[in-house]
Parts: sequence; structure tokens; C-alpha cells
Amino acid sequence: MHTSAPPLSSHISDREENAWKRAVWRILPILMISYIFAYLDRINVGIAKLQMSNDLSFSETVYGLGAGIFFIGFFFFQVPSNIVLQRFGARRLLAALLACWALIAPLTALVTTPFQFYAVRFMLGLTESGFYPGVILYLSFWFPSYRRGKMFALFAAAVPLSGLLGGPISGWIMEHFHNMHGLAGWKWLFILQGTPSLLVGLLVLKLLPDRINDAKWLSAEEKAIMNARVQEDAVEDSPVEQASLGAVLRNGKLWLLTLIYFCLIAGFYTVSFWLPTLVRNAGVEDVFTVGLLTAIPYAAAIVTMIVASRSADKHRERRWHLAVIAIMSGVGMVISALYADNLWIAMFGLTLGAAGGLSTLPLFWSLPTAFLGGTMAAVGIALINSFGNLAGFVAPYLMGFLTDLTHSTLTGMLIISCTLFVGAAAIFLIPGRVVNR
Repeated sequence: MHTSAPPLSSHISDREENAWKRAVWRILPILMISYIFAYLDRINVGIAKLQMSNDLSFSETVYGLGAGIFFIGFFFFQVPSNIVLQRFGARRLLAALLACWALIAPLTALVTTPFQFYAVRFMLGLTESGFYPGVILYLSFWFPSYRRGKMFALFAAAVPLSGLLGGPISGWIMEHFHNMHGLAGWKWLFILQGTPSLLVGLLVLKLLPDRINDAKWLSAEEKAIMNARVQEDAVEDSPVEQASLGAVLRNGKLWLLTLIYFCLIAGFYTVSFWLPTLVRNAGVEDVFTVGLLTAIPYAAAIVTMIVASRSADKHRERRWHLAVIAIMSGVGMVISALYADNLWIAMFGLTLGAAGGLSTLPLFWSLPTAFLGGTMAAVGIALINSFGNLAGFVAPYLMGFLTDLTHSTLTGMLIISCTLFVGAAAIFLIPGRVVNR
């Protein structure tokens, strides 16, 4: 049976706590900056759509398929990427991924046909696929399980932060740069937001240590203490299994977690890709104003994400926290769908939906890392992320198809909200003693 870590005052000195804090400040900022650009390159197609679809005569179905096909490419590289990371370290792999998507993302500005749009989005998904599961695995090398909830929340806060900053900036770029040097605003958007990842990749290569022992800013004593904490936690709570792919595929808990993640991701990316369109449908025409309003749900998500994750860590309780947040997101999506023509009620619903939907990820990832270790963790995390993120393809495409079919976003939003309720119910099939620590 799992046991909770003793209170800080009983076994953690000020010196040790300062070492953990230093690790957070040295590692998390560079990972968050990387993820801000990754997520921005992934979802800025949502606000670009407001100009792009008219310029290229793309239907809602074409847009939904193009937005979602990113996750088909996203599916392929995650398991091998995590195996490479475990063997050779995070620094070189993450830097290479950043450089690759910095070359792919600006190519979206050159598309003229649906097929070209699909191809670029697929390639972008392929280059980004190893980043998120790689970071989840990397953080498990550095922090014991009872510290990871907060670490995942800080890292995942890059998502709402990306939306908070990216929405207004994206709207400003599209409005200010429109027709500059003969290029439409949406083309400038992909160029200006895609290329900085190359510089970030160089920073990762220079600044990110692979393991605790590689950190030059830790003393030998601090390294020994931190390694001992991680090892004690791994031995007690996450038995190391040298897992073959077959052993992973036979693990029932992993497939249950994959189902839950699929449901959560469906809501997460519906909000991410369709938020600008839903704001415009509520009566806002100016693209810069749309960008400003999309920042509101992301700002709320930052607060919800941190508060919920800290509460889950404090009370050593995962299931109820995650379920309540998922239900909150589903309820918000229902409200926004039913009152789509009323800007302020719709914004309230979208804020609730985004704050809940975006906050599910750090809460979710504290579940599999609580009882997986070694090769099982490397392969299992990537497997969950690979199959679960296929919802990022299904949900946007379904939304686009149903919007074209019914000339309304209502049906699609109601269906996606139901997946969040299913995911919330499935959470309670996981034994509480396994994940509540």
C-alpha cells in the first residue's frame, strides 16, 4: 500500500527545500517557454481561420480536418521519442524537436489548397509529438511523486499563458501586418510565431541538464539528497518494470487511463481550436477584439489550474479533483452552446469550459506517473498521450462537419461536452489507493 510523504517539517531541511526550489527555477521556465511556442504554433490556426478560411475558400469541415490532422502526425513519434529520451537524455532531443517545428510551422503561410494545409499540419504534429510526453517523463527523473502535481501544473500553465498572451498578440499581428509586403495578416501570423522556436531550441541545448547529477548549480550533497528522494519514491511507489511493448499493451490500467485522457482531450482541443470562432459567432467582428476576448478564458484557466493542482497535492486526492474539473468544463461548454448568440453568457460558459478543460491535464498526469516507473513509464506515458490525443483529431473534425451540416456549433458542442462527463465517470474506475498520495 502506498504511504504519503511525511510533512516537510519532519524530514526536509531548509537546505534541501532550497535545492528543490532552485531546481524548479532552473528547469521549469525553459520548459514553459518551449511549450508556450509549441502550443501557440499548434492552435494559432484557430484565430488565423478568421481570415484564412475566406481567403482560401475553406469550409468548416476543411478547417476542422486540418486543425485535427495535426494529431495524426502527433500519434507516431511519441513512444520511440520517449525511449530515445530515457536512453540519451532530454536536452538534445527536446532541442531537436524545437528546431524541427520552427522550420515547419512558418510553411503554413504558403498553403493554398486543402491538401497542402493537411500536409503541413501533419508534419507539424509529427515534429511536436515527442515534446509533451518527453517533458512528463523528464520531470519524473527530477521530482518525487508528491512534488510532481505542482510541477505538472506549473509546466501545463504554459498552455493558458500561451492563450492569454497569444490571443491578443495574434489578433494584433493579423490586423497590423495585414497586406504588409503583399502578405495577408494570417500569413504573417504563422511566420512570426513559428520561427522563434529555433532560438528556444538553442537555449534548451545550452541550459537544460539531463539528470540531477548533470546540474552544475547543485552541490554534491544536494544531488545526493535529491537522488535519494527520487529513488526512495521510485522504490516505494513506482516499481521499476523493464516493460516490453507487449507488457504495456496488456496493462488494463493504461487503457483505462487512455480512455479518460481521450475524453478530456476532446474537450480541451474543442475549446482551443474553436474559441475564436465561438467568440466571433457571439457577435464580435474585429479580429483584434476577438483576440482580446479569447484571453479571458485562458486567464481564468491559469488560476484554476494552479489552485486545483495544489489542492490535489495537499490533500493527496486525485480522482475527485479531476472529475469535478472535467464536469465543470462540460457544463461550461453546454452553457456556451445554448447561449451562443449572447456574448456575455457565452463568454461565461467559454471561460468555465476553458478553465476546466485546460486544468484537467496536470491533474490527469499525476495519475499514471504515480504508479509507473522505468521503461513502463517511458512507454506507457507515450502510449496514453499518443492514443488519447487522437481526440484532438476527432473532436475538431466532428465540430467542423456538424457545423457545416447544421449551420450551428450547438450539436458539436453538446456532443463534446458529453465526452467530458464520460471521462469524469471513468476516473472512478481507478482504485483510489493507487493514485491518492
